[in-house]
Amino acid sequence: MRKMIKKLKEVQEKPDFFRRSFDLTAVMPLAEGIIAEVKSRGDEALREYTEKFDSVRLKGLEVGQDELEAAKERVDSEMLRSIKEAYAAIRNFHYRQKRVAWTEEFSEGVFIGETYVPLDVVGAYVPASYFSTALMCVIPAKIAGVREIAVCTPPMADGNVDPCTLVAADIAGATRIFKVGGAQAIAALAFGTKTIPKVQKIVGPGNVYVTAAKMVVREEGVEIDFPAGPSEILILGDETANPAFIAADMLAQAEHGTKSISVLLTDSERIAADVEQKIIAKTDGQNWILLADSMQECIDFANEYAPEHLEIMVKEPIAVLKRIRNAGSVFVGNYSPVAAGDYATGANHVLPTAGYAKLFSGLDVDHFMHRMTLQWLDKKGLEKMKDVVVKLCEAEDMEKHARSVEVRFSTEDY
Repeated sequence: MRKMIKKLKEVQEKPDFFRRSFDLTAVMPLAEGIIAEVKSRGDEALREYTEKFDSVRLKGLEVGQDELEAAKERVDSEMLRSIKEAYAAIRNFHYRQKRVAWTEEFSEGVFIGETYVPLDVVGAYVPASYFSTALMCVIPAKIAGVREIAVCTPPMADGNVDPCTLVAADIAGATRIFKVGGAQAIAALAFGTKTIPKVQKIVGPGNVYVTAAKMVVREEGVEIDFPAGPSEILILGDETANPAFIAADMLAQAEHGTKSISVLLTDSERIAADVEQKIIAKTDGQNWILLADSMQECIDFANEYAPEHLEIMVKEPIAVLKRIRNAGSVFVGNYSPVAAGDYATGANHVLPTAGYAKLFSGLDVDHFMHRMTLQWLDKKGLEKMKDVVVKLCEAEDMEKHARSVEVRFSTEDY
Protein backbone atom coordinates (compact mmCIF):
# COMPACT_ATOMS: atom_id res chain seq x y z
CA MET A 1 0.00 0.00 0.00
CA ARG A 2 1.52 3.31 -1.07
CA LYS A 3 2.17 6.15 1.34
CA MET A 4 0.09 9.23 0.57
CA ILE A 5 1.79 11.75 2.87
CA LYS A 6 4.61 13.77 1.34
CA LYS A 7 6.58 16.76 2.54
CA LEU A 8 5.50 19.84 0.61
CA LYS A 9 9.11 20.88 0.03
CA GLU A 10 9.89 17.52 -1.56
CA VAL A 11 6.98 17.85 -3.95
CA GLN A 12 7.95 21.41 -4.88
CA GLU A 13 11.28 20.07 -6.09
CA LYS A 14 9.45 17.84 -8.58
CA PRO A 15 7.52 20.10 -10.99
CA ASP A 16 5.94 17.11 -12.75
CA PHE A 17 4.74 15.46 -9.55
CA PHE A 18 1.10 16.19 -10.37
CA ARG A 19 -0.16 15.00 -13.76
CA ARG A 20 -2.59 17.87 -14.15
CA SER A 21 -3.20 18.14 -17.87
CA PHE A 22 -4.32 15.83 -20.60
CA ASP A 23 -1.55 14.70 -22.93
CA LEU A 24 -3.19 15.53 -26.22
CA THR A 25 -0.31 14.26 -28.34
CA ALA A 26 -1.63 10.73 -28.70
CA VAL A 27 -5.24 11.71 -29.45
CA MET A 28 -4.69 14.81 -31.57
CA PRO A 29 -4.34 12.94 -34.90
CA LEU A 30 -7.66 11.15 -34.31
CA ALA A 31 -9.37 14.40 -33.29
CA GLU A 32 -8.01 16.19 -36.35
CA GLY A 33 -9.17 13.35 -38.59
CA ILE A 34 -12.67 13.42 -37.14
CA ILE A 35 -12.86 17.18 -37.56
CA ALA A 36 -11.75 16.95 -41.19
CA GLU A 37 -14.38 14.28 -41.93
CA VAL A 38 -17.20 16.23 -40.30
CA LYS A 39 -16.09 19.40 -42.01
CA SER A 40 -16.15 17.59 -45.36
CA ARG A 41 -19.14 15.23 -45.04
CA GLY A 42 -21.30 16.83 -42.37
CA ASP A 43 -24.27 14.86 -41.04
CA GLU A 44 -23.20 11.66 -42.80
CA ALA A 45 -19.92 11.66 -40.88
CA LEU A 46 -21.74 12.41 -37.63
CA ARG A 47 -23.97 9.36 -38.05
CA GLU A 48 -20.99 7.15 -38.84
CA TYR A 49 -18.99 8.31 -35.83
CA THR A 50 -22.01 7.98 -33.54
CA GLU A 51 -22.45 4.39 -34.66
CA LYS A 52 -18.72 3.73 -34.26
CA PHE A 53 -18.20 5.29 -30.84
CA ASP A 54 -21.66 5.11 -29.24
CA SER A 55 -22.91 1.92 -30.94
CA VAL A 56 -26.09 3.71 -32.01
CA ARG A 57 -27.42 4.14 -35.54
CA LEU A 58 -29.39 7.38 -35.54
CA LYS A 59 -32.12 8.37 -37.95
CA GLY A 60 -32.23 11.97 -36.84
CA LEU A 61 -29.56 13.99 -35.09
CA GLU A 62 -31.83 16.58 -33.49
CA VAL A 63 -34.08 15.95 -30.52
CA GLY A 64 -37.67 16.54 -31.55
CA GLN A 65 -40.53 17.90 -29.48
CA ASP A 66 -42.04 14.43 -29.13
CA GLU A 67 -38.78 13.12 -27.66
CA LEU A 68 -38.65 16.04 -25.27
CA GLU A 69 -42.20 15.42 -24.09
CA ALA A 70 -41.43 11.72 -23.63
CA ALA A 71 -38.37 12.62 -21.54
CA LYS A 72 -40.50 14.80 -19.28
CA GLU A 73 -42.74 11.82 -18.61
CA ARG A 74 -39.74 9.73 -17.58
CA VAL A 75 -38.42 12.20 -15.00
CA ASP A 76 -40.12 11.68 -11.64
CA SER A 77 -41.60 14.61 -9.72
CA GLU A 78 -38.91 14.67 -7.04
CA MET A 79 -36.12 14.82 -9.62
CA LEU A 80 -37.98 17.49 -11.57
CA ARG A 81 -38.36 19.56 -8.41
CA SER A 82 -34.64 19.21 -7.68
CA ILE A 83 -33.69 20.27 -11.21
CA LYS A 84 -35.97 23.30 -10.98
CA GLU A 85 -34.52 24.31 -7.61
CA ALA A 86 -30.99 24.03 -8.99
CA TYR A 87 -32.09 26.05 -12.04
CA ALA A 88 -33.45 28.82 -9.81
CA ALA A 89 -30.26 29.02 -7.76
CA ILE A 90 -28.01 29.06 -10.83
CA ARG A 91 -30.18 31.66 -12.55
CA ASN A 92 -30.24 33.92 -9.48
CA PHE A 93 -26.46 33.80 -9.13
CA HIS A 94 -25.71 34.42 -12.80
CA TYR A 95 -28.33 37.13 -13.17
CA ARG A 96 -26.21 39.26 -10.84
CA GLN A 97 -23.34 38.99 -13.34
CA LYS A 98 -25.16 40.65 -16.22
CA ARG A 99 -23.55 43.95 -17.03
CA VAL A 100 -25.48 47.14 -17.66
CA ALA A 101 -24.59 49.61 -20.40
CA TRP A 102 -23.46 53.01 -19.15
CA THR A 103 -22.62 56.43 -20.56
CA GLU A 104 -21.09 59.35 -18.71
CA GLU A 105 -20.13 62.91 -19.62
CA PHE A 106 -16.45 62.87 -18.68
CA SER A 107 -15.97 66.48 -19.66
CA GLU A 108 -18.18 69.07 -21.29
CA GLY A 109 -19.39 67.70 -24.60
CA VAL A 110 -17.50 64.40 -24.27
CA PHE A 111 -19.68 61.37 -23.58
CA ILE A 112 -17.96 58.01 -23.07
CA GLY A 113 -19.53 54.68 -22.23
CA GLU A 114 -19.72 50.95 -22.73
CA THR A 115 -22.39 48.64 -24.05
CA TYR A 116 -22.53 44.85 -23.90
CA VAL A 117 -23.64 42.73 -26.83
CA PRO A 118 -24.55 39.03 -26.59
CA LEU A 119 -23.11 36.51 -29.00
CA ASP A 120 -25.63 35.37 -31.57
CA VAL A 121 -25.15 31.59 -31.64
CA VAL A 122 -23.25 29.44 -29.13
CA GLY A 123 -22.74 25.73 -28.59
CA ALA A 124 -22.72 23.88 -25.28
CA TYR A 125 -21.17 20.45 -24.91
CA VAL A 126 -22.76 18.32 -22.20
CA PRO A 127 -21.10 14.98 -21.36
CA ALA A 128 -23.41 11.97 -21.30
CA SER A 129 -25.95 12.08 -18.45
CA TYR A 130 -24.36 15.14 -16.79
CA PHE A 131 -27.60 17.10 -16.72
CA SER A 132 -26.17 19.59 -14.21
CA THR A 133 -23.69 20.72 -16.86
CA ALA A 134 -26.60 21.54 -19.17
CA LEU A 135 -27.86 23.96 -16.52
CA MET A 136 -24.41 25.45 -15.96
CA CYS A 137 -23.72 26.05 -19.66
CA VAL A 138 -27.10 27.16 -20.92
CA ILE A 139 -28.35 29.43 -18.12
CA PRO A 140 -25.59 32.09 -18.34
CA ALA A 141 -25.90 32.11 -22.14
CA LYS A 142 -29.63 32.69 -21.84
CA ILE A 143 -29.13 35.50 -19.31
CA ALA A 144 -26.57 37.10 -21.62
CA GLY A 145 -29.23 37.23 -24.34
CA VAL A 146 -27.77 34.70 -26.79
CA ARG A 147 -30.33 34.13 -29.56
CA GLU A 148 -29.57 30.49 -30.33
CA ILE A 149 -28.09 28.00 -27.86
CA ALA A 150 -27.28 24.61 -29.38
CA VAL A 151 -26.60 21.72 -27.00
CA CYS A 152 -24.72 18.60 -28.08
CA THR A 153 -24.74 15.52 -25.86
CA PRO A 154 -24.08 11.83 -26.62
CA PRO A 155 -27.04 9.47 -27.05
CA MET A 156 -27.70 6.47 -24.83
CA ALA A 157 -27.71 2.89 -26.10
CA ASP A 158 -31.37 3.17 -27.16
CA GLY A 159 -30.67 6.22 -29.31
CA ASN A 160 -32.33 8.68 -26.96
CA VAL A 161 -30.72 11.34 -24.81
CA ASP A 162 -30.69 10.96 -21.03
CA PRO A 163 -34.13 12.27 -19.92
CA CYS A 164 -32.77 14.42 -17.09
CA THR A 165 -30.31 16.07 -19.48
CA LEU A 166 -33.10 16.85 -21.95
CA VAL A 167 -35.35 18.27 -19.25
CA ALA A 168 -32.54 20.33 -17.70
CA ALA A 169 -31.44 21.75 -21.06
CA ASP A 170 -35.03 22.65 -21.91
CA ILE A 171 -35.68 24.33 -18.56
CA ALA A 172 -32.40 26.24 -18.85
CA GLY A 173 -33.37 27.66 -22.24
CA ALA A 174 -31.60 25.61 -24.91
CA THR A 175 -33.11 26.34 -28.31
CA ARG A 176 -31.91 23.14 -30.01
CA ILE A 177 -30.54 19.83 -28.69
CA PHE A 178 -28.54 17.31 -30.72
CA LYS A 179 -27.73 13.64 -30.09
CA VAL A 180 -24.04 13.93 -30.92
CA GLY A 181 -21.03 13.56 -28.65
CA GLY A 182 -17.24 13.50 -28.72
CA ALA A 183 -14.88 15.32 -31.06
CA GLN A 184 -17.47 15.02 -33.83
CA ALA A 185 -19.88 17.20 -31.86
CA ILE A 186 -17.24 19.89 -31.45
CA ALA A 187 -16.51 19.77 -35.18
CA ALA A 188 -20.19 20.05 -36.06
CA LEU A 189 -20.68 23.07 -33.81
CA ALA A 190 -17.51 24.72 -35.09
CA PHE A 191 -18.18 24.40 -38.81
CA GLY A 192 -21.88 23.62 -39.04
CA THR A 193 -23.66 20.85 -40.92
CA LYS A 194 -27.00 20.61 -42.67
CA THR A 195 -28.59 19.93 -39.27
CA ILE A 196 -26.33 21.55 -36.69
CA PRO A 197 -25.71 25.32 -36.78
CA LYS A 198 -22.26 26.86 -36.93
CA VAL A 199 -21.60 28.65 -33.65
CA GLN A 200 -19.35 31.48 -32.52
CA LYS A 201 -18.23 29.87 -29.29
CA ILE A 202 -18.21 26.40 -27.72
CA VAL A 203 -18.35 25.88 -23.96
CA GLY A 204 -18.54 22.90 -21.67
CA PRO A 205 -16.26 20.14 -20.36
CA GLY A 206 -15.47 16.81 -21.96
CA ASN A 207 -12.97 13.99 -22.25
CA VAL A 208 -9.53 14.15 -23.82
CA TYR A 209 -10.96 13.88 -27.36
CA VAL A 210 -13.39 16.72 -26.76
CA THR A 211 -10.60 18.84 -25.31
CA ALA A 212 -8.33 18.11 -28.27
CA ALA A 213 -11.10 19.01 -30.70
CA LYS A 214 -11.80 22.27 -28.91
CA MET A 215 -8.13 23.22 -29.13
CA VAL A 216 -8.10 22.45 -32.87
CA VAL A 217 -11.20 24.45 -33.76
CA ARG A 218 -9.98 27.38 -31.70
CA GLU A 219 -7.07 27.64 -34.11
CA GLU A 220 -9.61 27.94 -36.92
CA GLY A 221 -11.46 30.90 -35.47
CA VAL A 222 -14.07 29.39 -33.16
CA GLU A 223 -13.75 30.60 -29.58
CA ILE A 224 -13.91 28.23 -26.62
CA ASP A 225 -14.32 28.80 -22.90
CA PHE A 226 -10.90 27.56 -21.71
CA PRO A 227 -8.63 24.51 -21.93
CA ALA A 228 -9.70 21.65 -19.69
CA GLY A 229 -7.83 18.91 -17.89
CA PRO A 230 -8.69 16.37 -15.18
CA SER A 231 -10.90 17.66 -12.38
CA GLU A 232 -9.08 18.57 -9.16
CA ILE A 233 -9.47 19.69 -5.56
CA LEU A 234 -6.99 21.25 -3.15
CA ILE A 235 -7.99 21.38 0.52
CA LEU A 236 -6.31 23.65 3.05
CA GLY A 237 -6.78 22.20 6.53
CA ASP A 238 -5.26 23.04 9.89
CA GLU A 239 -5.40 21.33 13.30
CA THR A 240 -9.09 22.30 13.70
CA ALA A 241 -10.25 20.65 10.46
CA ASN A 242 -12.54 17.62 10.47
CA PRO A 243 -10.68 14.63 8.96
CA ALA A 244 -13.92 12.88 8.02
CA PHE A 245 -15.08 15.89 6.01
CA ILE A 246 -11.73 16.15 4.24
CA ALA A 247 -11.65 12.44 3.43
CA ALA A 248 -15.20 12.53 2.08
CA ASP A 249 -14.41 15.46 -0.21
CA MET A 250 -11.22 13.85 -1.52
CA LEU A 251 -13.04 10.61 -2.28
CA ALA A 252 -15.86 12.56 -3.93
CA GLN A 253 -13.36 14.16 -6.29
CA ALA A 254 -11.95 10.73 -7.12
CA GLU A 255 -15.36 9.78 -8.55
CA HIS A 256 -14.45 11.78 -11.64
CA GLY A 257 -11.91 9.09 -12.58
CA THR A 258 -8.37 7.97 -11.94
CA LYS A 259 -6.92 11.06 -13.60
CA SER A 260 -8.68 13.45 -11.20
CA ILE A 261 -6.49 14.92 -8.46
CA SER A 262 -7.30 15.28 -4.76
CA VAL A 263 -4.79 17.02 -2.49
CA LEU A 264 -4.88 17.86 1.20
CA LEU A 265 -2.40 20.56 2.18
CA THR A 266 -1.96 20.86 5.96
CA ASP A 267 0.44 21.97 8.65
CA SER A 268 -0.91 19.33 11.06
CA GLU A 269 0.70 15.89 11.24
CA ARG A 270 -2.33 14.57 13.12
CA ILE A 271 -4.80 15.69 10.46
CA ALA A 272 -2.55 14.28 7.74
CA ALA A 273 -2.36 10.88 9.43
CA ASP A 274 -6.09 10.75 10.18
CA VAL A 275 -7.09 11.56 6.61
CA GLU A 276 -4.61 9.08 5.16
CA GLN A 277 -6.03 6.34 7.35
CA LYS A 278 -9.56 7.11 6.16
CA ILE A 279 -8.94 7.09 2.41
CA ILE A 280 -5.80 5.11 1.57
CA ALA A 281 -7.62 1.81 1.14
CA LYS A 282 -10.51 3.36 -0.81
CA THR A 283 -8.78 4.95 -3.78
CA ASP A 284 -5.78 4.39 -6.01
CA GLY A 285 -5.88 7.58 -8.05
CA GLN A 286 -3.94 10.81 -7.69
CA ASN A 287 -4.70 11.45 -4.03
CA TRP A 288 -2.01 13.11 -1.94
CA ILE A 289 -1.50 14.65 1.46
CA LEU A 290 1.16 17.34 1.62
CA LEU A 291 2.63 18.37 4.95
CA ALA A 292 3.81 21.98 5.21
CA ASP A 293 5.69 23.78 7.97
CA SER A 294 3.11 26.57 8.24
CA MET A 295 -0.26 27.73 6.92
CA GLN A 296 1.52 30.52 5.06
CA GLU A 297 3.42 27.86 3.10
CA CYS A 298 0.08 26.24 2.32
CA ILE A 299 -1.36 29.51 1.05
CA ASP A 300 1.69 30.27 -1.09
CA PHE A 301 1.50 26.82 -2.67
CA ALA A 302 -2.24 27.15 -3.28
CA ASN A 303 -1.77 30.41 -5.16
CA GLU A 304 0.92 28.88 -7.33
CA TYR A 305 -1.05 25.66 -7.87
CA ALA A 306 -4.24 27.59 -8.80
CA PRO A 307 -6.67 24.69 -8.31
CA GLU A 308 -10.03 24.22 -9.96
CA HIS A 309 -11.65 23.74 -6.54
CA LEU A 310 -10.13 25.10 -3.32
CA GLU A 311 -11.60 24.23 0.07
CA ILE A 312 -10.56 26.14 3.19
CA MET A 313 -11.07 24.25 6.46
CA VAL A 314 -9.12 26.23 9.04
CA LYS A 315 -9.80 28.05 12.31
CA GLU A 316 -9.76 31.49 10.65
CA PRO A 317 -11.04 30.84 7.10
CA ILE A 318 -11.69 34.47 6.20
CA ALA A 319 -8.13 35.45 7.04
CA VAL A 320 -6.87 32.71 4.72
CA LEU A 321 -9.41 33.58 2.01
CA LYS A 322 -8.12 37.16 1.89
CA ARG A 323 -4.72 35.83 0.87
CA ILE A 324 -5.97 33.56 -1.92
CA ARG A 325 -5.47 34.92 -5.42
CA ASN A 326 -5.79 31.97 -7.79
CA ALA A 327 -8.56 29.37 -7.77
CA GLY A 328 -11.48 28.44 -9.99
CA SER A 329 -13.94 28.40 -7.10
CA VAL A 330 -13.32 28.67 -3.36
CA PHE A 331 -15.35 26.77 -0.76
CA VAL A 332 -15.03 28.35 2.68
CA GLY A 333 -15.60 26.52 5.95
CA ASN A 334 -16.41 23.00 7.08
CA TYR A 335 -19.90 22.98 5.58
CA SER A 336 -19.05 24.06 2.03
CA PRO A 337 -18.32 20.85 0.12
CA VAL A 338 -17.59 21.03 -3.60
CA ALA A 339 -20.64 18.84 -4.21
CA ALA A 340 -22.91 21.68 -3.07
CA GLY A 341 -21.36 24.00 -5.63
CA ASP A 342 -21.44 21.35 -8.34
CA TYR A 343 -25.21 21.13 -8.10
CA ALA A 344 -27.15 23.63 -6.05
CA THR A 345 -25.47 26.75 -4.65
CA GLY A 346 -25.88 28.56 -7.96
CA ALA A 347 -22.21 29.18 -8.73
CA ASN A 348 -20.92 27.62 -11.94
CA HIS A 349 -19.12 24.29 -11.91
CA VAL A 350 -17.50 24.68 -15.33
CA LEU A 351 -14.10 25.85 -14.10
CA PRO A 352 -10.50 26.11 -15.33
CA THR A 353 -8.18 23.27 -14.36
CA ALA A 354 -4.46 22.50 -14.56
CA GLY A 355 -3.39 25.89 -13.20
CA TYR A 356 -5.40 27.89 -15.74
CA ALA A 357 -7.22 29.57 -12.85
CA LYS A 358 -4.31 32.02 -12.93
CA LEU A 359 -5.50 33.18 -16.34
CA PHE A 360 -9.17 32.26 -16.75
CA SER A 361 -12.36 32.62 -14.75
CA GLY A 362 -15.05 29.98 -14.51
CA LEU A 363 -17.91 30.01 -16.98
CA ASP A 364 -20.11 33.07 -16.50
CA VAL A 365 -22.35 35.53 -18.32
CA ASP A 366 -19.34 37.47 -19.63
CA HIS A 367 -18.29 34.43 -21.67
CA PHE A 368 -21.34 34.96 -23.85
CA MET A 369 -21.01 38.70 -24.46
CA HIS A 370 -18.58 41.18 -25.90
CA ARG A 371 -18.09 44.80 -24.91
CA MET A 372 -18.15 47.86 -27.14
CA THR A 373 -16.94 51.26 -26.04
CA LEU A 374 -19.02 54.30 -27.04
CA GLN A 375 -17.63 57.77 -27.75
CA TRP A 376 -19.85 60.75 -28.54
CA LEU A 377 -18.41 64.24 -28.81
CA ASP A 378 -20.25 67.42 -29.68
CA LYS A 379 -18.48 70.33 -31.36
CA LYS A 380 -17.59 72.03 -28.10
CA GLY A 381 -16.19 68.81 -26.66
CA LEU A 382 -13.95 68.18 -29.67
CA GLU A 383 -12.84 71.80 -29.79
CA LYS A 384 -11.61 71.64 -26.20
CA MET A 385 -9.32 68.71 -26.95
CA LYS A 386 -8.42 69.67 -30.52
CA ASP A 387 -4.98 71.08 -29.78
CA VAL A 388 -3.97 68.05 -27.68
CA VAL A 389 -5.13 65.57 -30.32
CA VAL A 390 -3.38 67.43 -33.14
CA LYS A 391 -0.15 67.72 -31.15
CA LEU A 392 -0.07 64.01 -30.35
CA CYS A 393 -0.98 63.01 -33.92
CA GLU A 394 1.79 65.10 -35.39
CA ALA A 395 4.29 63.72 -32.87
CA GLU A 396 3.62 60.23 -34.25
CA ASP A 397 3.69 61.45 -37.88
CA MET A 398 -0.03 60.86 -38.28
CA GLU A 399 -0.70 64.02 -40.28
CA LYS A 400 -4.00 62.84 -41.76
CA HIS A 401 -5.24 61.95 -38.27
CA ALA A 402 -4.52 65.53 -37.24
CA ARG A 403 -6.23 66.94 -40.34
CA SER A 404 -9.35 64.82 -39.63
CA VAL A 405 -9.78 66.86 -36.45
CA GLU A 406 -8.80 70.27 -37.86
CA VAL A 407 -11.13 69.99 -40.87
CA ARG A 408 -14.09 70.13 -38.51
CA PHE A 409 -13.12 73.68 -37.53
CA SER A 410 -11.86 74.95 -40.88
CA THR A 411 -13.69 77.02 -43.45
CA GLU A 412 -11.48 75.60 -46.19
CA ASP A 413 -12.66 72.64 -48.27
CA TYR A 414 -10.88 69.39 -47.34
